[in-house]
Amino acid sequence: MTPTALWRSIAATLRNEIAAGSYRPGDKLPSEADLAHRFGVNRHTVRRALADLAGARLVQARRGAGVYVAARPTDYPLGRRVRFQQNLAAAGQNAERKALLHATRAADRREAEALELSDGAPVHVYEGISLADGSPLALFRSVFPAERFPDLPGALAETASVTAALARAGVTDYTRASTRITAKRASPTQALHLELRPGDPILRSVSVNVDTAGRPVEYGRTWFAGDRVSLIVTDDPPED
Repeated sequence: MTPTALWRSIAATLRNEIAAGSYRPGDKLPSEADLAHRFGVNRHTVRRALADLAGARLVQARRGAGVYVAARPTDYPLGRRVRFQQNLAAAGQNAERKALLHATRAADRREAEALELSDGAPVHVYEGISLADGSPLALFRSVFPAERFPDLPGALAETASVTAALARAGVTDYTRASTRITAKRASPTQALHLELRPGDPILRSVSVNVDTAGRPVEYGRTWFAGDRVSLIVTDDPPED
């Protein structure tokens, strides 16, 4: 059998196994070495077969993690109330957040403007990775007015929930005042955290949340893995 026929045959076998449910969405495929041993070929031939499946959007290579069967994009509503854990639960997925940074510093110009603060006013910054069923879905950065919420970092560290932490600070409800979505390319650092390749498509959401009196409580930026989420704009998502 020619080299071309070999990789095509391997790709067809894996495609049929995926279609039959032997490998389900989100499952990790065997390593290149294991597949090479299984089919009696070299790793270059296996790599060519996997590239063919990736071109058909049947699998996704995650940097440093392996090759996974492509999952159905997570439906993620964006409306007046956006709650990460609730959105994932509605999609039938387990939500988890991994913190990367808790810090208090001076607000930059955009943060101060969004939160209606004076230039250089102190803000709390909460950064991390949002995961769906253990798979990285998005990177996030949330910025809060520090003078209004002095104890917020401790609450965020303990609960890993913006909603719960703000509730402890006396904000029982908040809504989305604005959202702007822009298509971007993943930087090397973003790609590393999201298990993408540098330059892969991502969606950046920039938002401001306000309390019931209309005062800004959070300025957020979220970078979604472009092939893992479907952003749905709605005026009335379910409440907590």
